[in-house]
Amino acid sequence: MAVVRNDSRSESVASPHWTHAIPRLVRLLAAMALFLTLLLTAFRVIAVGVFGRPDDSFQVLGPIFCLGFRFDARVIAVILLVALVVGSIRVFEPFRTARTRRLWIIGLGVVIVGLCAIYVGDFLHFRYLNQRLNASVLGFIADAQVSAQMVWQSYPVVRGALAFSLLVIALGWTLVRIHSWVGAGREVPRPGVSLAWKAGMGALLIVGLYGRVDQYPLRWSDAFELRNDLHANLALNPVQSFVSSLSFRSTSYSLAKVKEHAGLVGNYLGVNPGQGTTPVFTRNVSAGGQSERRPSNVVLVICESFSAYKSSMWGNRLDTTPFFAELCRDGVFFDNCYTPHFGTARGVWATVTGIPDVELVKTASRNPLMVDQHTIINDFVGSEKFYFIGGSSSWANLRGLLSNNIHGLRLYEEGSYDSPRIDVWGISDKNLFLEANQVLSGQTRPFFAVIQTADNHRPYTIPAEDREEFGRVEVPDALLAENGFESNDELNAFRYTDFAFRKFMEAARGSPYYAETLFVFIGDHGIGGNAGTMFPAAWTEKSLTSFHVPLLFYAPGFLKPQRIHSVASMVDVLPTIAGIVNFPYRNSGLGRDLLRQEQIDGGRSNVAFIIDHNNKSLGVVNDSHYTSRRLGESGYESAWADFAVSQGSDSRGIPPAAHPSLIEGFFETSRYLLLTNRKPPVP
Repeated sequence: MAVVRNDSRSESVASPHWTHAIPRLVRLLAAMALFLTLLLTAFRVIAVGVFGRPDDSFQVLGPIFCLGFRFDARVIAVILLVALVVGSIRVFEPFRTARTRRLWIIGLGVVIVGLCAIYVGDFLHFRYLNQRLNASVLGFIADAQVSAQMVWQSYPVVRGALAFSLLVIALGWTLVRIHSWVGAGREVPRPGVSLAWKAGMGALLIVGLYGRVDQYPLRWSDAFELRNDLHANLALNPVQSFVSSLSFRSTSYSLAKVKEHAGLVGNYLGVNPGQGTTPVFTRNVSAGGQSERRPSNVVLVICESFSAYKSSMWGNRLDTTPFFAELCRDGVFFDNCYTPHFGTARGVWATVTGIPDVELVKTASRNPLMVDQHTIINDFVGSEKFYFIGGSSSWANLRGLLSNNIHGLRLYEEGSYDSPRIDVWGISDKNLFLEANQVLSGQTRPFFAVIQTADNHRPYTIPAEDREEFGRVEVPDALLAENGFESNDELNAFRYTDFAFRKFMEAARGSPYYAETLFVFIGDHGIGGNAGTMFPAAWTEKSLTSFHVPLLFYAPGFLKPQRIHSVASMVDVLPTIAGIVNFPYRNSGLGRDLLRQEQIDGGRSNVAFIIDHNNKSLGVVNDSHYTSRRLGESGYESAWADFAVSQGSDSRGIPPAAHPSLIEGFFETSRYLLLTNRKPPVP
């Protein structure tokens, strides 16, 4: 009889239903994936129905739900990956014993209740503040009594709690049914088959977690490709929005400190911030006279790691940028310009918004609370807007800053070009310039274009197609060190930047837009290092080499060549451009029109604010002084900075005694503006 039973069992194993070969854990996770997808989609349908616009067409709603599904898939993938790992441990298998069955139902039930609570909180938060749920709500815990009173007075708490309870009961019943249905099925183990199914499920969940087939994972900033704040918010998932903002939960400002320094900062900006509840630093600048012809187009080039002391314009003996030095001789060149901070993402932020990125944890571009920003670029009414980057704008979430805030922006990035990708940063700078030139040459309307380079950065790739014409050089290590370079690879990458500039300008000069265009070049940041005898000791000792960059305005038909020694900052770029092309603009940042300031006081009052995130210090450059202090300390350090002015001369600038107040003023005002510089509604 035993043999007969064994043979019978063998027969049943040999021909089971195909689903019996799938582990019950995998079947449970698949069922939960479908269940959670339907649940989160239902929440999004409700949100769109309540907050969406009645006239939104299928062409509008389709992208919202497609992108929303991908955001939801990331959250679901995280939950199920944890479940897959735990369930693969034998003692925690979901159907092993009656006890593990109960634990799994309770655990999944807690997750579902938590999701429902987050979505309900998100719904109420959006209705109250017009913002998705974020970590700022944790601040309400500090005054729980007042917060509770606000909730009680603002919402139908009793009815809401009853409705929530009914929802939880319904979902709990569904969860029990799913678990029972999966558990009732047979499971026929075979060597390796169970492991293969689990590995396959894990791979699918990882794909869902990543969110896209690309170099960078799906990020919250991708929602702003929809070009509409409401639609972007409807596509977002509140779980991801909340988690993304956790790193910035301390992001805030002291209104008392802002008001304390408002008069000083307002005086610098030429605006009365007022005596109201919140200071206002916005000023509306009108266009000047129309007697002179002005450029119709703007090309702004943000240059990767364009460090001043490594360049030819200050006499570097390796003569790394001879072509750019020639451009500087023919344009308006500010040789005493500083970026507010180190890092490309921060540099792009300061250029576009006119506000230093004083975030201490990550960068402002990565902070969902700061994605809404006004930029002077939008005041170029009637101009087409372009942004060209050789790689992906998902890096550092730049897409959120750009697409969300520049109206009508046409963003060209990796995948938009015919040229091949050469490294992690996308296509080569030379090809980036040539492809941008091709696009701009076909424009019949005025345009404002930004080109962001990347090759002057590790891995220092020189494209094979350019190596013969470019001509790599080899310099002894001692000579490299004397001129601020660590290696020949770095030196040649810096030289290749100049090569790309030359190729671009040669192509532009043969294009129809050239004669009517203002070209602007600025480094996104410098590179720390030993400036040797090329600059005063402060450049090396105080790391000014990390912030000192070239700034050039080049328009031969419109601007008289001059080299200006006045202090300049990256935040001054857009106001100065607007002044040159004679556009009225709304300036809500901390920058000023440099050329106008030259007419007013010869640039003597110009200040460049610097925050060194590496050593947590703040400082300002004015005239011949760089005054700095470390965050959290009360003392200040003063060092000679301005190489263009004889040391010891204080006659041109703001008295050094006022510099500490300027430091505090710019820091506190920047923190304030990062969270309040909202772009105005589209007219």
